[in-house]
Amino acid sequence: MNESAAFASPAADASQASSPAVPPPLWLLAELTYRCPLHCVFCSNPVNYAAHSRELDTAQWLDVLREARALGAAQLGFSGGEPLLRDDLEVLVAEARKLGFYTNLITSGIGLTEKRIGDLKAAGLDHIQLSFQDSTQELNDFLSSTRTFDLKRRVASLIKAHGFPMVLNCVLHRYNLPHVDRIIEMALAMGAEYLELANTQYYGWAKANQAQLMPTREQLEDAEAVVQRYRETHGDLCKIFFVVPDYFERRPKRCMNGWGAVFLGVAPDGTALPCHAARDLPGLAFPNVTAQSLRSIWYESDAFNHYRGTAWMKEPCRSCDEKEQDLGGCRCQAYLLTGDAANADPVCDKSPLHEKVVSVVREAAVARSAPASALREQPILFRNDANSRALAAQAEHTDHTSDTAGAVR
Repeated sequence: MNESAAFASPAADASQASSPAVPPPLWLLAELTYRCPLHCVFCSNPVNYAAHSRELDTAQWLDVLREARALGAAQLGFSGGEPLLRDDLEVLVAEARKLGFYTNLITSGIGLTEKRIGDLKAAGLDHIQLSFQDSTQELNDFLSSTRTFDLKRRVASLIKAHGFPMVLNCVLHRYNLPHVDRIIEMALAMGAEYLELANTQYYGWAKANQAQLMPTREQLEDAEAVVQRYRETHGDLCKIFFVVPDYFERRPKRCMNGWGAVFLGVAPDGTALPCHAARDLPGLAFPNVTAQSLRSIWYESDAFNHYRGTAWMKEPCRSCDEKEQDLGGCRCQAYLLTGDAANADPVCDKSPLHEKVVSVVREAAVARSAPASALREQPILFRNDANSRALAAQAEHTDHTSDTAGAVR
């Protein structure tokens, strides 16, 4: 019997039997901490992360790993924030190896010393994904509001020297899309096996900075053409993934391959999530691993069942012949753009609210053609505690004002 089968849920288990159509989670993302030495303007962490400072301790994380593996999860990402800020990372990696997970460290590289990477190798870490913000020191350091470019280059050398498969990740937007050729050359020079060029998806801090980060269609098309040329000439050296931003598509992505279908995320405080940004959705009480088992969270909680399948859908999704392909798209995107998470993802051109996406792209094109001085009037919000608290206070004030207005009416 293989290891995955050994840890699969038994057929006689009552909770699984009551939900026969629900597959087990395959991918666990352990967001160990929201603490991070970088201040990236497109960070996917919630903008109010400063209000969620509590973290699971080592024993609690070990329980999460064991429960997730028993459910059937096979791939494990250690993420954050910056997971290297956790002193117990090696302990968690060692337990994950013992359980049979394939482990991936998703890191900025800050804190990955010669000793640390050696200890992680000895603990059984399989894979490292290293982020860069750009191929130039100036833009890399500006976008993260740190001086880390040279350090990241040294970390890339360490990763190769210790024999890890390496993925370089670079989030793309209007500032660095013109540098795609240089980013690819940097990845090739570093010996990366994979390069993930992930165009910004507008959640978290990227949503707060959307006006500054949104590219034009021409920028995107030019970059995609560059990527295709490199694939044709260097495809055997480095596999390049180019993730197109939703706002430039006519059909939405099948977000996380379906709500509660494959992905199980656990936030630093133990909140269990069906996607990274889900905790911002109103009306859902997301369970916590300190109060409920992962098995009951996955199979029985309202939060994980709420948008599973297609029964929850409204029109036009309910009668759409493509609903099984995209499952209505992204719930967080639907909420952020339309105010209702049960609406069709407005990226879809069948949505009556598709114009909301079109207008964002159109406004970005107009802004890019304006004088540079106009752009400077919209300052970038860097990810830091002060901005997090300010944005949380602003959101609370807006909610209070809306509630008061509703009461008056």
